[in-house]
Amino acid sequence: MPEFATIIFIVFVCSLMLSLVFFIMRKNILSIQNLRNDLTAVQAVHSVSTPRTGGVAVVLAFVLGLALWLDDSGNPLSHSKFIFTLAPVFFIGILEDLGYFISPKLRILSSAASGLLFVYLFNQWIPRSDLPILDEILFWSPFAIALSIFVAVAIGHAFNLIDGLNGLSAFIGIAAALALAFMADGVGLSGHRNMLLVLAAAITGFLLLNFPFGWLFLGDAGAYTIGHILVWISISIIWSSAQITPWAIFLIFFWPIGDTVLAIIRRLSKGRPVSQPDRLHFHQLVLRACEILILGRKRRRFANPLATIIVLPLAIAPMFTGVFFATDRNQALLAVLLFGLFFVLSYRVGMAIARNRNSWRIF
Repeated sequence: MPEFATIIFIVFVCSLMLSLVFFIMRKNILSIQNLRNDLTAVQAVHSVSTPRTGGVAVVLAFVLGLALWLDDSGNPLSHSKFIFTLAPVFFIGILEDLGYFISPKLRILSSAASGLLFVYLFNQWIPRSDLPILDEILFWSPFAIALSIFVAVAIGHAFNLIDGLNGLSAFIGIAAALALAFMADGVGLSGHRNMLLVLAAAITGFLLLNFPFGWLFLGDAGAYTIGHILVWISISIIWSSAQITPWAIFLIFFWPIGDTVLAIIRRLSKGRPVSQPDRLHFHQLVLRACEILILGRKRRRFANPLATIIVLPLAIAPMFTGVFFATDRNQALLAVLLFGLFFVLSYRVGMAIARNRNSWRIF
């Protein structure tokens, strides 16, 4: 068996090479993908058709890494079983990425099916919340399993929602994997740590084609599957270690969760279906600010990666806090509340500025 560092390198190279192949074959891929025109979607922030098969490169490289790393000793997450749980959410995502319309309901069901497979194969779910009343309810396993599936589906969908700027979802995925790996290492869960490092290497290979200029997109297969991998490894960490507080894990996923919750509230308040997309996500406001206030309206090619650079520190800050307070429930919970307040206030300020057209008239 190769050394683990060698496996990490192989995973990175595999992801990069597959991403390059997809980029070279973009005309063939787009001839299939353009059964549905993504450029007309209300949430679209790109102006050129781009292959959405980057997630295939990430997932295949991740699977290769687990296949090469045969040592399951001390790891409660069997590689072959874990790979099997990816199937429903990954294959439904591929169909969506190739231009076939997959309803939001079916995508949610595929995420739930992958989660149910994890629960069935590993007999693990969210065991506690570190909140006294809720913890009493979580002793009843059917409720705990249902809550785990709901949380996993929500976070997987959240990763898809933040996949709107070049590199944003990939950078956040890498940062989340590394933060969780640090947590897992701190409580002796080396198997979890290594799986997360394999995932980070797989995403990094793709990232070189995605950032800064978006030559290849992650797509639904990538976003949903990365969310699935991260959230169920996180649940397994909580299950396997009584030291890690769930609120520290919440901080790792704070940005995608916060953006999704805000989108739901925003749409419900306007009487719109929750599944109806819009262009009012936090990163989309930042993108428009970069276009109008800094670079100019016709320079989206540069405004897109610049917006990612601006958003990333805001998204990664809660992760650092989560790692720092990994075993301190009270401090982690307080941090969640403070970051939540900051997120809402900053979004409201951004919306207020956006409504004041005079503030945009710089050019």
